[in-house]
Amino acid sequence: MSSLAVNAITDASGGNTASINGATPTTDNTMGRNRIINGDMRIDARNAGASVTLTSGRPYIVDRFWGLEDSSGTMTAQQSSVAPAGFSNSLLFTTTASATVSATQGVFLGQSIEGFNVADLGWGSANAAAVTLSFWVRSSLTGAFGGALTNSAETRSYPFSYTINAANTWEQKTITVAGDTFGTWLTTNGVGVKVIWGLGVGSTYSGTAGAWASSAYYSATGATSVIATNGATFYITGVQLEAGSVSTSFERRMYPQELQLCQRYFCSSFPSTTAPTNNNVQGEYQIHLIASGDPQIVVQFPVEMRVTPTVTLYNPNRASPAGQWDKGATAAGSNARAFSARTNHVMIDNTDVSLATGGWGICWSASAEL
Repeated sequence: MSSLAVNAITDASGGNTASINGATPTTDNTMGRNRIINGDMRIDARNAGASVTLTSGRPYIVDRFWGLEDSSGTMTAQQSSVAPAGFSNSLLFTTTASATVSATQGVFLGQSIEGFNVADLGWGSANAAAVTLSFWVRSSLTGAFGGALTNSAETRSYPFSYTINAANTWEQKTITVAGDTFGTWLTTNGVGVKVIWGLGVGSTYSGTAGAWASSAYYSATGATSVIATNGATFYITGVQLEAGSVSTSFERRMYPQELQLCQRYFCSSFPSTTAPTNNNVQGEYQIHLIASGDPQIVVQFPVEMRVTPTVTLYNPNRASPAGQWDKGATAAGSNARAFSARTNHVMIDNTDVSLATGGWGICWSASAEL
């Protein structure tokens, strides 16, 4: 075995940007890589590839990525297998009813990053570090597009702009953002940083690209509106936010690791490729009663969740009624209750006096999203 001990590796010009295996490491980005979770859109535990219609309720599409639609138009989103080389999935948005957004309307894609995962950036202080956002994008439209980084309160924002040059062609984009030395940036389990892409944003929420502002901006002024064109498509994948002013190759975490990162915010008794639903025994938690009584189980979550989650119960054998213990067609269901939830477990029992002898099952999901 041989070893190499040196004080520094520099490029031919004497700088510190020598490429190693296709990546250009810096002091910052070698210490902590991608702050985005599920940036390659592989995990879709909520919807299992099904289309989601965006609403003002900000539904989640693939894990960790939410969409919001506040206009008179309609846009759907779903996991897609259309992807650039080296990726298997992307997130697809499609305009199904076009609209011109008013000054205070908008359609957005975003991910809210937990404060613990960006605390080292030092934003809001004199030591604020720069970050670099990179992603692959493809659209049926061309021109200038926009997005923004904001704090939790949306009192500080950095609009950014990028150009899609060719229709229906994958292009990689890189945006470097100077660290914000002002404002309040959470560093615990609240929203640390929001990364947002505008898919049609009104003038009130659009600002000058390339500078921090003390306003709620979600896109750059003059950006293309995807919602304005019926049938327009917008794909994105390979999303990475990293410390430093240099973009490195996309960090490819192992699937089990990426899944566990997602499960801090959403998990269920169903397989990760099955959307939580009634009448699906794949997610069943079984309890067998030797004698009639009150079933009670403790469900341990796969990982410690961000906060005490909201737990939803599902009937494993019937489409309706939901949230019941059930043991198949031979017996009526019985109401279940989730209680004493903590960040690592929840208890589920029966709200009726007792259940008859037999094997009863229940399904669940738990959400602790930002």
